[in-house]
This record gives sequence, structure tokens and C-alpha cells, in this order.
Amino acid sequence: MLQDVLWRKNPEACSTAEEAKVLEVCYQMSERRLCSVIRLQRSTYRYRSAADEQTVLRTRLRDLAQGRVSYGYRRLHILLQREGWEANHKRLYRLYRLEGLGMRPKKPWKSIYQPQRTSTIQNWIVTLLCVSACRNWWSRGAV
Repeated sequence: MLQDVLWRKNPEACSTAEEAKVLEVCYQMSERRLCSVIRLQRSTYRYRSAADEQTVLRTRLRDLAQGRVSYGYRRLHILLQREGWEANHKRLYRLYRLEGLGMRPKKPWKSIYQPQRTSTIQNWIVTLLCVSACRNWWSRGAV
């Protein structure tokens, strides 16, 4: 019933307009009463976003990113500027993240001169050899 909404420990948990619409349909309440119960401003409940979805820019960004996998959002921003798009770098980064185009982190660079050690005993032996070589060098240099 409505009591489970009224006596929540966290009343802000259902403070979005979408959840309020569901409650309005379920409990058949007026908008004014519903907003007062869940502590939501009526202007927030009625708000409709006027922001453009920018679907054309998002599709072009996705196409460029699929063609050039190693490019990040900064390089893609330059490519879009060359094509004539007037997009802010902050907006482009937001769209880049919304499309899920974040680059994968690079693998750490491995030296080809160091042999790959597989066990802790090998790590201990190499460390011991390095320490003994350093001591011998210091003792030879002092003479």
C-alpha cells in the first residue's frame, strides 16, 4: 500500500519523476498529493528536457571511433572539427562516454632483456645476485 512509500527510511530513493509516475498510476493519486507524499517538487515532476539528443553527432562519433580504434576522444574531436562539426570538447567527452567508447588501458611495457621469472624462488635468486654484485662493485671501488 502507500505506507511502504510513506515510511521509508530513505524517501529520496523514489524522488525521480519516472518513479513518481509509476506510483501515480498504481495508487491512483492526484499529482499534488503524490508530490507532497514523496517530497518531490511539482515543477520537477512536470519538467520535460529541452536538450537535443545530438543523435547525428553521436552516430558520427561512433563511426569514427569504430574506424580508428586507437584514437581517443581528443583525436576524434580534431577529426570532427576538420569535418566542420562545432562541438565543445566537454560535450564530445560526455557523448564519448555515453556511447561506451572509452579506450582500454594499455598493457605495461615489458623489457625484452629481462627474462620472465615464473616463481618467487627465481625472484629471490635474482635479487640476491643483484645485491651481491652491488656489494662486490663497492668493495672493488674502495680498493
